[in-house]
Amino acid sequence: MGKSTLFNALSSAKAQAANFPFCTIEPNIGVITVPDKRLIRLEELVKPHKVVPTTVEIVDIAGLVKGASKGEGLGNQFLGNIRNTDAIIHVLRCFDDDNVIHVDSSVNPVRDKEIIDTELQLKDLESVEKKIQRIEKQAKTGDRELQRGLQLLQELKAHLEKGQSARSFAVSREDRIKFIDDAFLLTIKPVIYVCNVDESSVINGNVYTQQVAEAVKNEKAEIIFISAAIESEIAVLDSFEDRQAFLSDMGLSESGVTRLIRSTYQLLNLITYFTAGVQEVRAWTITRGMLAPQAAGVIHSDFEKGFIRAEVIKYADFVHYGSEAACREAGKLNVEGKDYLVEDGDIMHFRFNV
Repeated sequence: MGKSTLFNALSSAKAQAANFPFCTIEPNIGVITVPDKRLIRLEELVKPHKVVPTTVEIVDIAGLVKGASKGEGLGNQFLGNIRNTDAIIHVLRCFDDDNVIHVDSSVNPVRDKEIIDTELQLKDLESVEKKIQRIEKQAKTGDRELQRGLQLLQELKAHLEKGQSARSFAVSREDRIKFIDDAFLLTIKPVIYVCNVDESSVINGNVYTQQVAEAVKNEKAEIIFISAAIESEIAVLDSFEDRQAFLSDMGLSESGVTRLIRSTYQLLNLITYFTAGVQEVRAWTITRGMLAPQAAGVIHSDFEKGFIRAEVIKYADFVHYGSEAACREAGKLNVEGKDYLVEDGDIMHFRFNV
């Protein structure tokens, strides 16, 4: 409840937000700017013609009802849309207000969570059963690897049947890639629970958020308290100063939206590197663990194909010395090859030949 209001505050897109349940039918896609103070500092030092922050894409998907796994309501559409996402932000209503309608006529965030979980688990159970059927005959030939995969899938099936999500199923990364990933399970996606609370509960939560915390304690999932009403008020303020003053009046150091974006970025295991020149200072999103050629390919595929080397300055060094030239003179510009593991905050120039 309140997910479309939160979506509006999060993104540059404007989803429909109305006082009735499931007002979202078509998935709305918005682009979120990732807040990063380092980009502001680089702008001050480089004084470029333009600054381009990095972004992530967020999708506001239609609500879910019991029976969605069997096609009830907008079930098939919902499940199809959620399958294309990398992570799930699950917004749960955690406030009382007689003027705001709840689809089940009462506030119970744990029930709401369990409805979603059950429908996604049922769909995953269907997917796992289909895969078991596919490889059972092959495993009978005596292929030990397939037999091991079959046993793993049967254990996963039992796990789902107990009402537990695939993300809490203990499996090695290698086995997950080999036997599970191609089933495209919904409950294997990482999740953040957003408790949509009233203004007085933003900092410390309330009885509803305590219920949610107890319900998800074994999931290793993050819980964030956000007031969608407050965030919608912040979103319409024009200046940074006005937004900061509003937050200060509320006793908050930063907006819930900022915390959520940062948490989502971490959840997806993303990091940022920068390119910095007079024409443009820009932030680029990559997955943690990428090597220099892969990071270059985020800018353009030709950069990766023809990669020669990367010139790297650490953010702390750039700020300390004040410019690329000063870093170069101080020996703080390193020339790295194809095996260089890009770190969060690296300032990079790529040399390539197509």
